[in-house]
Amino acid sequence: MEKQFIIVLILIFVGQTVGAAIGLVGKPQKKILYGSLAFAASMMIMMSLFELIPSALEHTSRLFAMLAFVAGILIMMLVDKILPHVNPELMQKEKDSVSKSVFMLVIGIALHNIPEGLAIGVGYRINMTTGIIIAAGIAAQDVPENIATIIPLYALTKKRLKSFLILSFTVFFELLGFLIGYFLFKNVSEAFLGLSLAAAAGFMSYISIEELIPSSKPAQNPKTTAIAFTMGIVAVALLLIFE
Repeated sequence: MEKQFIIVLILIFVGQTVGAAIGLVGKPQKKILYGSLAFAASMMIMMSLFELIPSALEHTSRLFAMLAFVAGILIMMLVDKILPHVNPELMQKEKDSVSKSVFMLVIGIALHNIPEGLAIGVGYRINMTTGIIIAAGIAAQDVPENIATIIPLYALTKKRLKSFLILSFTVFFELLGFLIGYFLFKNVSEAFLGLSLAAAAGFMSYISIEELIPSSKPAQNPKTTAIAFTMGIVAVALLLIFE
């Protein structure tokens, strides 16, 4: 098995499980949590604009790439409308039952993990290093997101191990998305591959703008958000330089 393939798998599992473990051990300072979300958002936006879309344009026209990018955003909007990605902060609302709350929280996360994994798989098909960079960006998002998610999940279940196992289970949906992207796009046309890359850029941009940036609370933490966002830009720029 390729070394790069193993690295991607490790990043997928680390991003999903480390955040859950940290959240159970101790609640991090809010500034660190919010800064991590801003950092992840900037990494994903940078990867979309400077890696996925340029790669897409190598395989399809500008018009079709932009249409696919918009389609990726619309798909994520539709997923959110059908089954919202439950924001941990919204879990303070009263629910019909604990089991329903847990179910909605986990299913929402799981379904959002599929397009994330798909973006990694499609990127990996273009270039192994690209796949690793995308996986690193998504892992950077998953860590603070799962820290924020495990806290209300633990409040619902009252059991640490059960909460950790439930949240960790969602990693298999991201893994599923990655494997679909890896195997499904192995022998496809150049144009279709380009469209898929552009759509993946749409997935990542939507997640960053609609979920991560608002969750970082830039109005309450302007300096932290600005510094973390800049650090994410610099991190991806350095990764791309040495790609």
